[in-house]
Amino acid sequence: MIVNQFYDKGLAHASYAIIRNGRMVVIDPARDPQPYYDFAEIHSADILGVIETHPHADFVSSHLEIHQTTGAVIYVSKLAGGTFPHETFDDGDVIQLDDIKLKAINTPGHSPDSICILLEDEKGKDCAIFTGDTLFAGDVGRPDLRETAGNITAKKEELARDMYHSTREKLMVLPKDVTVYPAHGPGSLCGKSMSPDLHTTIGKELRENYALQLMDELKFVQTLLADQPFMPKYFGYDVELNKTGAPGFAESINNVVKADSNIELEKGLLVIDTRPSQLYRKGHVKNSINLQDGEKFETWLGSVVGPGEAFYLIANTDEELDVMIKKAAKIGYERNIKAALLTPDSATVKSAIINLGDFKAHTDNYTIIDARNWAEINVGKLFADALTIPLPELRERLSEIPADKPIVVHCAAGYRSAAAAGIISGKIKAVPVYDLSEAVKEFN
Repeated sequence: MIVNQFYDKGLAHASYAIIRNGRMVVIDPARDPQPYYDFAEIHSADILGVIETHPHADFVSSHLEIHQTTGAVIYVSKLAGGTFPHETFDDGDVIQLDDIKLKAINTPGHSPDSICILLEDEKGKDCAIFTGDTLFAGDVGRPDLRETAGNITAKKEELARDMYHSTREKLMVLPKDVTVYPAHGPGSLCGKSMSPDLHTTIGKELRENYALQLMDELKFVQTLLADQPFMPKYFGYDVELNKTGAPGFAESINNVVKADSNIELEKGLLVIDTRPSQLYRKGHVKNSINLQDGEKFETWLGSVVGPGEAFYLIANTDEELDVMIKKAAKIGYERNIKAALLTPDSATVKSAIINLGDFKAHTDNYTIIDARNWAEINVGKLFADALTIPLPELRERLSEIPADKPIVVHCAAGYRSAAAAGIISGKIKAVPVYDLSEAVKEFN
């Protein structure tokens, strides 16, 4: 028996392949199905099934494409409302993979339709469980993502109560040596305090996971709902897209228009410039937003740009442009790209450069914007009088920023402030807008 984890660090997403005697099942596949095809070929295996633990909010799954390409059966809970061809997979249902079994367990909490998959080996022993977004290393799934999206919507308090019972009655009673394979690792926005471990055991989680400690239901609900991270704009969109199934990955990214770098850009459309901030500051398209290529590009793209918004995508080379298109596709945003292009000749707008000495000596002469997340802000502000507007909220809250003094934007390390400065300077023209960038570290 082979269990293989595929890990996408950008979205902190883990998917899995299970192979037994040439038969393979994939769990929670990423948007690009090719790694699963390659893995099956290496092991001379046929992909017979794809299991979705729930309709995911943070990435687009390739379950439908794998079914269309290989004929693999898609398995998902009857509660998910999937409109793609599928077989339901709920409590009591079993997939026989030669002489091993995959057994469905309904575990509502993160979503009403969440399932976990318990793996029984050839000796009849429960040896591993694939927990989707129900149980992570060090955490459990957040319960507040399905209040407005999905086949079944539920209040976060109701789902938190469901999570209490799913963990206590379904998971914590499993043998302590059962290996836990979650769908996410640290950095995912589907939980709030995941450990660095990409897999764990029931026993370790019973000892170390805050959510599995002794507490009553009310205390659990209060603890789980507290301090959850922000919700990107694209989450509800991806839930709905995963309910129907996304178009084929390669075909969809190949349909993105690659335009001449000097085309006339349509007025009013967003321009996302993915180049490093030092290049952006030297010259960029007017009113463009600097969302640099990086480990969390997908998350920030889907946090700043709404799922219904078209945008131009700029990169420095053809190779980098291809990478960025693929990253956009991981959250279903390739269809939002009006055109993808290399840096145009019109990228001549230079960013205002802060006089750091003057800022340090006279911070009162500046309006300071703290673009960090609320969890960071609540720990403590770097500048007492800063306006706190996290980057995901900034475009909707620009009217709150006064334009009577020069504006300085900061975050924790410079990535978010680069994007925020572009957003603000696109709206406010009366005063310079400065990105404190990495110099923020001098104030920590």
